[in-house]
Parts: sequence; structure tokens; C-alpha cells
Amino acid sequence: MGLLSILRKLKSAPDQEVRILLLGLDNAGKTTLLKQLASEDISHITPTQGFNIKSVQSQGFKLNVWDIGGQRKIRPYWRNYFENTDILIYVIDSADRKRFEETGQELAELLEEEKLSCVPVLIFANKQDLLTAAPASEIAEGLNLHTIRDRFWQIQSCSALTGEGVQGGFCRLKALRFTPRNCVPEEQAPLHLILIWDRTRW
Repeated sequence: MGLLSILRKLKSAPDQEVRILLLGLDNAGKTTLLKQLASEDISHITPTQGFNIKSVQSQGFKLNVWDIGGQRKIRPYWRNYFENTDILIYVIDSADRKRFEETGQELAELLEEEKLSCVPVLIFANKQDLLTAAPASEIAEGLNLHTIRDRFWQIQSCSALTGEGVQGGFCRLKALRFTPRNCVPEEQAPLHLILIWDRTRW
């Protein structure tokens, strides 16, 4: 089942638009991931200085992905794009362990934003094609993702460069059984998945 089929199920009414906000530190691989989703050429990727918007129309359904630059000077402007977000995607460079604390802090601040309250989060642990990459389970533990109790979330291992795990992250969104922007009842939280793939099977 493809990305559009899954996202159609997340919206109960027809002819809906889904607004996805794609964030993460610089060099995390956000634009490469977005191009993989759109089946576009990834051989020439340049750092995003502002933002990219990718829209896909299918059977009356429109998916809008906002890819915002992750440089430190740009991050204060992230909040300009929070409004009406249905799904937050946060991309992490799994091989850049020196920046785990920085990326964790940025994610924590995003989750405190009122305009992102209850918005489901899909975290991509990117660059798993590198031998130095930390597994998704280690990243989840290091960032204390288990403490997220106000929304549905999942973390997905992937390589935006090879495409491995990218579509899988979106296709498994249905397993979270959420409707965008619905808060998780306290007695049901936390509900999450840690999704991995085995590099030895390549």
C-alpha cells in the first residue's frame, strides 16, 4: 500500500489536504528524503536555505509537504510554519552522534509548541547506510521519546540516500491508528512504534 493510500485513511473525509511539516537539523537529509518520496533525482542536493514545498494530487487528495531549512539561523523561523500542521516529520542524522543533544533539544522544543499540540510525530533515524549510524532504538532511548505522552509517535530507521525504510515509515503510519491533531487520552498513552530494518539483509 502506497503513501497516498495510507494518508487517505488518516483523513476520514474525502477531498482533504494533509499538511506535513518536515524539520530537522541541517545536513540531516530532509530534502533527500522528500525527493525519495516524490521519486525524484537525488544526485544534486543543495542545503535548503529557506523552504521547499512538494505537493502531490491523487483522486481528490492533496499531500503538501513543507521542507524547512535546518541551519541554526533559520530555526527561529520554523514557528512561522506550525499552523495547521497535520503531521510533523523530524529527521535525524543517525551517524552524527556529536549533534544528538542538539537535535534532541530542538525536538523537545517543537513538542512544547502550542501550535503543534497533539500533532503526531514521525521521526526518521536517517543515514542508516553508514556503519557509524546509531540504531533507532538507541536514538529513541537517548532522546527519551518514551516520555512523549500527549500524542502518537513513531521512529523509523531509514536511508534517504538508498531509499531504504523511507516508504515504510509512511506506510506504517496506519499502525498508529490516529486521526491527525487528536490528542492521546492519558490512559492510552504512550502509543508508539520503533521501526527498524536490518542492514545485514541488503
